[in-house]
Amino acid sequence: MPAALREFPPQFWAVAGATFCGFLGIGTVLPALAPHVRLDLGGSDETVGFVIGVFSFVALGARFFSGTLADTRGRKNVFLTGLGCCAAAGAVYLLPLGIAGVYLARVLQGFGEAFLYTGAATWAIEIAGVHRSSQALGYVSSGIWGGMSAGPVLGSWVGSFQHAASIQTLLALAGFALLVRVPERYKPHPHRVKRTWLPRPLIVPGIAVGFVNMHYPVITGFLILSLAPHGNSGRAAFSAYAVVILFSRFFLGSLPDRVHPRITYYTGLVFMTLGMLILATAPPPWIAVGAAAMLGFGFSFPWSSVVSTVLRQTSDREHGSAIGILGAFYDLFVGVGSFAAGAVSDHFGYASAFVMAALALGAAAIVGWFLFPAGHREALELN
Repeated sequence: MPAALREFPPQFWAVAGATFCGFLGIGTVLPALAPHVRLDLGGSDETVGFVIGVFSFVALGARFFSGTLADTRGRKNVFLTGLGCCAAAGAVYLLPLGIAGVYLARVLQGFGEAFLYTGAATWAIEIAGVHRSSQALGYVSSGIWGGMSAGPVLGSWVGSFQHAASIQTLLALAGFALLVRVPERYKPHPHRVKRTWLPRPLIVPGIAVGFVNMHYPVITGFLILSLAPHGNSGRAAFSAYAVVILFSRFFLGSLPDRVHPRITYYTGLVFMTLGMLILATAPPPWIAVGAAAMLGFGFSFPWSSVVSTVLRQTSDREHGSAIGILGAFYDLFVGVGSFAAGAVSDHFGYASAFVMAALALGAAAIVGWFLFPAGHREALELN
């Protein structure tokens, strides 16, 4: 094992492994969900949209109190709750409840994903130390992207939706079993000072995170469609995007810990903007694959740059709340970006959606000017 990996204790890798199991299960169900609703249950295309969308709204709401619970009840309890919700979602899919059962499962899935990530991120940082928060988040994110990338492949391989749902339950339970005996060093503080639901110090970092991630619904929704005339090049481009994120976050995730996060933040934005603008020109397939890889490389840095900055300025009693709220901004902007990208592309074509995402990255650059002022290291109070 490389020396960099030996720096972290076995408990850390148990957290990362359980994160991979949880998101692998989530990814396994995704490819077959829409066909299941449309063909097996007789739902309409509108129903498919609502089933897919309810997850994001539930996850958005759950972010706000998952972080608070991580601070007051412990990171491990929140993580295990998330895995339990994911396991329950897989089981509900198998019940003969029709469309109502799918909605219930997606609600459980939304809670599960929000609790799972908040618990995993805060616990991993607790083990690694805030001075290595970017590196810890890089490894956790590799587990997420690894699971979400491999999940659809596994789901296609197992065949039926019922098999995929069963595997989601089994993988969530495997992650639960992996963690149940892992000790937690963090001591919860149940009697915390009452604070506002959206602390002012987190608004600017949250907006920065939001603008950076507005590109995601554009890539997931329109990258493959824009390259459809070139055969499977769209899938190759999306695979390049995901694989580069996976490896760059794993091997380069510690950069914001070793250099000023302002540098990694803006470096990431430059690569992302270049990649997005190249994709907007409808390039040949081989250039599109390279642009998607460039976009993925850039995307590897802004999140950890923002989070490490926030956590270094935040009391450890507020780490869960901070990560939960930043995650809520992610969900909000991704949801808004989905609607905006759909409307823009419908009127002006796919290229306009890529340009819209590039403009959002420009807005993230402007917000970053207020987030990373030189020498600004004083502690944040979230109350």
